[in-house]
Amino acid sequence: MKLKFLILFSVTCSLVFGQDYRSVVAEANRLYNNKEYGKSVEEYRKAFKIEQKNGSDLYNAGCSAALAGDKKLALEWLNLALKDGWSNIKHIKIDSDLTSLHDTKAWDKLLADMQKEVDRIEANYDKPLQAKLLAIFDDDQGIRRQYISAQKQYGYRTRQVDSLGKVMMYKDSLNLIKVSDVLDHYGWVGPDKVGGMASQTLFLVVQHSDLKTQQKYLPLMREAVKNKKAEPSALALLEDRVALGEGRRQIYGSQIGRDDQTQKYYVLPLEDADNVDKRRASVGLGPLADYVKSWDIIWNVEEYKRQLPDIEAKPK
Repeated sequence: MKLKFLILFSVTCSLVFGQDYRSVVAEANRLYNNKEYGKSVEEYRKAFKIEQKNGSDLYNAGCSAALAGDKKLALEWLNLALKDGWSNIKHIKIDSDLTSLHDTKAWDKLLADMQKEVDRIEANYDKPLQAKLLAIFDDDQGIRRQYISAQKQYGYRTRQVDSLGKVMMYKDSLNLIKVSDVLDHYGWVGPDKVGGMASQTLFLVVQHSDLKTQQKYLPLMREAVKNKKAEPSALALLEDRVALGEGRRQIYGSQIGRDDQTQKYYVLPLEDADNVDKRRASVGLGPLADYVKSWDIIWNVEEYKRQLPDIEAKPK
């Protein structure tokens, strides 16, 4: 299963010249989700002719290649992912997308190399704090996977979904107490101290909290981004949540609403829609048109601007 946690340029005269890297990767991801693995691999090939620096993208490409039956290419991309900083050995060992690689010597070598890298990176980690944050991460994401699965299976306004929603709110309240304690005692702990996933837990729990809590920790996260302890793309999502919570328009278009009557999704009120992709690019986010495809939204900036007054009039 792919993880979504979010250089050297090759000058080429191929079909990828002038294309946007994130757009090509978004198409590769879409094809993966549609189980069109061979086509997904081809899109990743195009993307990596533009640039080849993102460990997560290389890992996801390895998953597509493995599922498409190209073991050699899968291992090539996975090794490149390791060189570019992807070292989540816990996940790679249980990822069912990569099962076909398990009987190869190259797979064993990859795991050995990754373990060495993990040992090197984690030598100075605060292990107890890392374990605490990873447990919260699993708790936060686990209930959300159940919630989303229930929505797809039973529908949005159902007893099963409502029940899981209450459990999710309860878990969020407990996790917020734990994370607030960490933030108040240690500050925004970066990947250099607890690893990327554990550090990301801070953002996940804060963004799922109430507006007052988000406002409290937003300045801390801004400072963390300046100090490279948090990702600008994650901060953008929190900035959008706080803006909407305060009655302002969001800046990056990350927040999506759903009409209860039509069941259709839409981009919540957005400031300066004409230049949203410039702002998104400045924090490492891909074009809005690619982002909203996950909700079956076709992004048309002129149509959005016409609809904006009606969107802002919708019940909050």
